[in-house]
Amino acid sequence: MNHSSYPLIAFDPVAFSVGPLDVHWYGIMYLLAFLFFWGYGNWLTRHRTWWGWNGNEVGDFLFYGMLGVILGGRLGYVFFYGFQSFLDDPLFLLRITEGGMSFHGGLLGGMAAMWWFGRRTGRTFWQVSDFVAPLVPVGLGLGRIGNFIGGELWGRPSDGPWAMIFANSLQPGGWQSAELKAAWEAGALDHLARHPSQLYQALGEGLALFILLAVYSRVPRPAAAVSGLFLVGYGSFRFVAEFFREPDEHIGFIAGEWLTMGMVLSVPMVLAGIAIMVFAYRGRGT
Repeated sequence: MNHSSYPLIAFDPVAFSVGPLDVHWYGIMYLLAFLFFWGYGNWLTRHRTWWGWNGNEVGDFLFYGMLGVILGGRLGYVFFYGFQSFLDDPLFLLRITEGGMSFHGGLLGGMAAMWWFGRRTGRTFWQVSDFVAPLVPVGLGLGRIGNFIGGELWGRPSDGPWAMIFANSLQPGGWQSAELKAAWEAGALDHLARHPSQLYQALGEGLALFILLAVYSRVPRPAAAVSGLFLVGYGSFRFVAEFFREPDEHIGFIAGEWLTMGMVLSVPMVLAGIAIMVFAYRGRGT
């Protein structure tokens, strides 16, 4: 009997149930992301006092930020990636388990929350966004781990030794298919292995971007500079990851066999981030 050369990713996306309520791993990752934001944000208020924030303000902003990210993330996914589905059925907007969330939409929602919070607390947009930016990457990484456990947003085909077979890429609900597991055990699915691009993104957009921003923001920087670096870093990591990530099936490649919607949305982020950093170091980020 042959054995597969690659691991089969077939986790139950539901972590546990409480009565009729199913708690998904992806939701747990969101909760951990918000807890990290609160914990690290409070640490910064004590050890990076030049930010001028206190613990209560971190908690208050977290409320606005959660609303902005969740609403913006869902709206962004629907309008960037699933607009036709929305036109066919407007209730698609409310079914967040179908299609999920968009980072770029979540970013816009988060920016709206930062603007609103700044108005309420007498801060400029940059004073808010520079403090918030280093708190975000770990949450992004946790979200990608949630994608990995849920067996979604998988990568392109690969024969690398680190490739993996995603059950849900072979059939809907493949994680619970006994036939797929038997075929995997026999090595019959090896030619369907893929890049674990969710983990690539967790390492890039999550861990590496967190380290980059944490080191850069250890000392005071010109207003807007930290925000600009966040955009440059995220956009760059995401652009590279798109070469390994399978495009959304209903969109495919925008051009040729390489340009994806994720790339199209990331390039303006990088350019805007560079412009903001130039703007900041010329003393105009006030």
